[in-house]
Amino acid sequence: MQPARRVLASTGAASAVRSPGAFTCRACLTRLPAPQRRSFSRSAPRHAAPPGPVPAGLAELSSRKLISVSGPDAAKYLQGVITANLFPGYAGPNPTSEHLRTDAGFYAAFLTAQGRILHDVFIYRDACDTAHPPGHSWLVEVDAAEADRLQKHIRRYKLRAKFDVRLLDEGEGTVWQAWDDDATSSPAPIPPSETIIISTPDTRAPNLGHRLLTFSPTPLSSLLPIVPEASYHLRRYTYGIPEGQSELIFNQALPHESNADAMHAIDFRKGCYVGQELTIRTEHRGVVRKRILPCLLYPDGQVPLPGDLDLTGAYRPEIEDGVTAEQIPREASIGRAPGGKKGRSAGKWLRGVGNVGLALCRLEIMTDVVLPGEASSGAGGFGEGDEFVVGVERVGEGEEGRKVRIKAFVPEWLRKGLVRGEGH
Repeated sequence: MQPARRVLASTGAASAVRSPGAFTCRACLTRLPAPQRRSFSRSAPRHAAPPGPVPAGLAELSSRKLISVSGPDAAKYLQGVITANLFPGYAGPNPTSEHLRTDAGFYAAFLTAQGRILHDVFIYRDACDTAHPPGHSWLVEVDAAEADRLQKHIRRYKLRAKFDVRLLDEGEGTVWQAWDDDATSSPAPIPPSETIIISTPDTRAPNLGHRLLTFSPTPLSSLLPIVPEASYHLRRYTYGIPEGQSELIFNQALPHESNADAMHAIDFRKGCYVGQELTIRTEHRGVVRKRILPCLLYPDGQVPLPGDLDLTGAYRPEIEDGVTAEQIPREASIGRAPGGKKGRSAGKWLRGVGNVGLALCRLEIMTDVVLPGEASSGAGGFGEGDEFVVGVERVGEGEEGRKVRIKAFVPEWLRKGLVRGEGH
C-alpha cells in the first residue's frame, strides 16, 4: 500500500490514486457494502445552524451530484455550452486533447441563450474512467436538486454528438469540501491508496478550500475533522460565495450580478458558447448595479455595525429570540429602516443560516462601492449609518411579520475584482 500523501496543496492535474497494479471500476465500487452512516444524515436539514465557524474541516456535500459526460465529442460539446474554456490558448477550428486545460477541475456555468444562469457547476477530468482515452470523459458537479434537469438539458441538445450522459447514482460518486485555515499551504493527508480521489482547489475565492471527489463507499480517512455540510455553507456565506439554484436562481440570475466573473467562471477571450453575447456585452459595456453579497442580520435597536466587521467573528446561531436567517423567505425585499431615506428596494434576500447569509444587493444603495460615472452618494444613495430591514415570515395568520436589520459587506476578494473590472 502506498504511504499517505498530501493532496490539498496540489494544483495540477487530476489526482487518481489507487493501489499499484489494481483498479476497481466505479460500477463495482457501488456493489461494495455501504459504510456506517454518520450522525449528519442526508435527510437532515441542509442549513441547520452550526454552533460556529470551523477553521478546518472536511464536509460531505449531499447537496451536490455528479453527471458523467463521456465520449469522443464530450469536450467539444461542453466547450460550446459552458462559460469556462476547455481549450485555453487555442483559437483554431479543430482542438484536440493536446490543447485541453490540464487542471483537475474548474468552476463554470451553463447559461440560457439570453445569458441567464441555468446551473453553476464544477467540471472535472474523469481520470478514473479507463474505458475512454484522456480528455474524453468528464464529470459535471451540479446542485443535487437540479441534477436531473441538467442531465435532460444535455441530452436534449447533444443532437448527433458522440458522447453518453449519465447521472451517477447515490454512493457512486461523492463530493467533499476540505479546508484548513491553520495550515500554511492548506495540506491534508490523502485517504488510503485504495480510495480513488480527484482533488482541485476551489478558486471561487482565495483560501476557500479544495473540492474532492471520491468513488468508494468507504468514508475518507483524514486528519481533518469530519464536519456537517452546514459548516461548509456557513463558510461560503461569510466569504460571499453563492452556490446552487436556491441562491443562483434558475433562469433568472445574471452571471455578473452573481459574481461569476469574479469567481473565475467565465473566460472572456473564449469563442462562442450559449449565452455569450449578453455576457460579453455586460463585461465590456454594461454597469453592474447589483451583486450577491454576504450579509449580517441583527436585531432592531442594535447600533449600526462597522463596514469592516469580520463576519466570521460576528456569527451567531440565531438573530434573536429563536429567529434565524432560515425564516426569511427567499427573494424577500430589502428596504430602508423606518425613519431613514425613502427609495426603491435595496435588494433581495437569497438564503442564510443563523444570522448570516447572501442577498442580491444594489451596490449604490447598500455599499460604498462607486459605480463608473456616478457620485459616491446622493439622494437615495449610500450613506454612513444607513440601515436596512428585511421581513421574517409571519408566525400566525393575521399577525404582522417582524423585521430584522440587515447589513451588506463587500468581501476583499470581490472588491479587488470590482476595481480590476472597473465596476463590472
